[in-house]
Amino acid sequence: MHALPVNTAPDRNMSDPELLDRILSGDKSAFEQLMRRYNRALYRTARSILKDDTEAEDALQDAYLLAYRGLGKFRGESSLSTWLTRIVVNESIAHSRKTARTAKIIDFGTGLDEAASANQMPRNEPKTDQPDEIAMRAQMRKLIEKKIDDLPDTFRTVFMLRALEEMTVEETAACLNIPEATVRTRYFRAKGLLREALSREIDYGLEDAFNFDGERCDRIVKGTLQRLEEAESAGTGTVIASKDKAEQART
Repeated sequence: MHALPVNTAPDRNMSDPELLDRILSGDKSAFEQLMRRYNRALYRTARSILKDDTEAEDALQDAYLLAYRGLGKFRGESSLSTWLTRIVVNESIAHSRKTARTAKIIDFGTGLDEAASANQMPRNEPKTDQPDEIAMRAQMRKLIEKKIDDLPDTFRTVFMLRALEEMTVEETAACLNIPEATVRTRYFRAKGLLREALSREIDYGLEDAFNFDGERCDRIVKGTLQRLEEAESAGTGTVIASKDKAEQART
């Protein structure tokens, strides 16, 4: 492939085949747009396999280089996104073999598949600009990411492709080179495991919900005493009646 010349940016709505034609003709901006179009989905795929941000970025860059060199061989037998995902999966597995971080090499075609049903988790939570809501969502996102990382290898990538990238069963099966039935069972099992893990965290959190110790307790006590002092200082009446007046009130 010839060196890529600097070109004006292609239309953002340009289709994949149109982008591919421009890339093959040496349009650097078209290749950049292709990467930006699939960066998030492909990074998530690499991250689901390697479970490390830096390694996932390295693997994705290597995969892009491989894809760029092989674009001329792409025949359109599958979608371009599926073709790219396959390359990222293979490159991520290759990276896992090169490092001592992963004791077990992921084999998407083997492993125990357990069928389990699980309800769809709520999605599309309402947006808000309140700082406490933003902080809460950030904490929840970190918790969910941690629990997804804890899923078994063969379940985790299926879950990422199906739930986060919203790939169909057929597309996921093609990307991972496994039967569609395997995709279905692993996806349902992954959802079940994730729901169980999050449920346990919620149960632990409920024990500390509306905690009344510490600052809240001190603040209420302090505020009440201050108001009592202000009432007495203002001469609006003694808050606590004397013993004699209390006995007269009862007779």
